Amino acid sequence: MFALFGTIAAFGIGNMVQSNSVADALNSNFNVDPLITGMILSMLVGLVILGGIKRIGDVACMLVPFMAIAYILGSLIVTFANIGQVGEAFRLIFSSAFSGAAVTGGFSGAAVMAAIQFGVARGVFSNKAGLGSAPIAHAAAQTNDPVRQGMIAMLGTFIDTIIICTMAALVILLTGAWTSGETGASLSTLTYSQGVNFSEHIATFGLVIFAFTTLLGWSYYGERGAEFIFGSRIITAYRIFWVVAMMTGALIKLDFARLLADVMNGFMAIPNLIALTLLSPVIFKVMKVYLNEH
Repeated sequence: MFALFGTIAAFGIGNMVQSNSVADALNSNFNVDPLITGMILSMLVGLVILGGIKRIGDVACMLVPFMAIAYILGSLIVTFANIGQVGEAFRLIFSSAFSGAAVTGGFSGAAVMAAIQFGVARGVFSNKAGLGSAPIAHAAAQTNDPVRQGMIAMLGTFIDTIIICTMAALVILLTGAWTSGETGASLSTLTYSQGVNFSEHIATFGLVIFAFTTLLGWSYYGERGAEFIFGSRIITAYRIFWVVAMMTGALIKLDFARLLADVMNGFMAIPNLIALTLLSPVIFKVMKVYLNEH
């Protein structure tokens, strides 16, 4: 069940949403036709994934540091330019989560429910906690200790959601872009353009690199699920279908892409959470042994 849902979910969270975000950002900032973006992105990703996981790792390792530095730099520029409003931004985050402002036209109970619903959905989308996708990559790591590797995985979740996403939330609120009506990639790039002029291009660059490396990583996740079900003969066909799906993602509406991703994520998480519950005694046991030895 997990392999099946993971194979399908990869096309939502790891494929169409990512290509859609790149197409949206480039169209909003540079008037690039989404069709052209889809074609170029499909070609570049296709060239990489045909080389297998080693090439995926090599490309990601080269691009991710630049992506992280660019995004953090842009966020810090905007934050320090509006440093006096940071406290008010945090107050707005917490107050709005439990008030009618969280959902336009909704009553208080509905607002809280929607805040939790969309908060969990976006959180899972951001850090993949509970989905079971990240362990596919961590299982391929060269290590003899699963506990040490698990701690590295936990660190990734902390950096992604607590640090990077908090920076993004702050700049969206500090610049007032959250009231613009924009969503997705357009909101992010609009935010940075309102904060500091040249940081708009930093945000766009970071978004493109992030989406590109995500497309590479999730192609491997989905491929492993497909291989588990159908055997190695499916790999080439899956990679070709992966490249074609990127074209579709670049042209469809963002809301539909995100809805598909959320639904598929839910299906993927169910068998994984059941497995986590049943395996928790083993987790506690190996963790205790590791802490005693270190």
